[in-house]
Amino acid sequence: MKSFSEYEVLAAQAHGHMCAGQVLGLRLAIHGLGLLGIDDPTGTQRKRLVTFVEIDRCATDAISVVTGCRLGKRALKFVDFGKMAATFCDLQTGRSVRVVAKESSKQRARELYPAIADRNEQQMTAYRELPDSELFESEWVTVHVGPEDLPGFKGPRVVCEQCGEGINFQREVLAGGLTLCRGCAGERYYEPLPHH
Repeated sequence: MKSFSEYEVLAAQAHGHMCAGQVLGLRLAIHGLGLLGIDDPTGTQRKRLVTFVEIDRCATDAISVVTGCRLGKRALKFVDFGKMAATFCDLQTGRSVRVVAKESSKQRARELYPAIADRNEQQMTAYRELPDSELFESEWVTVHVGPEDLPGFKGPRVVCEQCGEGINFQREVLAGGLTLCRGCAGERYYEPLPHH
């Protein structure tokens, strides 16, 4: 593992600035990996880890910096629960730990540093210093990571029988006797505009 100050530099580069969410994300990932006993996530242990993040905010970039898990490498999974939480899955041992930031951490920052008027600075200062026990709750969990969700999975590519677009990683849906993409099966996050 790198030093915390080295991680801060890398996180600021990846995210574009340093903020309280970044500091909290770094601490959260370091804590989670420590619980799993993973100390070289971007080196010798880089293929052991899959991380599920539950929020698309600053902390996620920091978690990625520490873990080395990236969406493009299929080792970072986003589940939109809107929570400052992440689950770290050790593929080698089968153990997984979910770590969530305590709601009380912001109040602790106000109590510790009332003289710092800027809330972001106040929280960054506190999040660097507070013990893990005051920042996080953690629980051991079971996560089923199927072969189709693992980094390096090679599977057949199928074509949606409605729109003709290719579908990877067994994400097709069988509906009404047709092989469809999730969009054509009704799971769209977008709405097509009529053709003019």
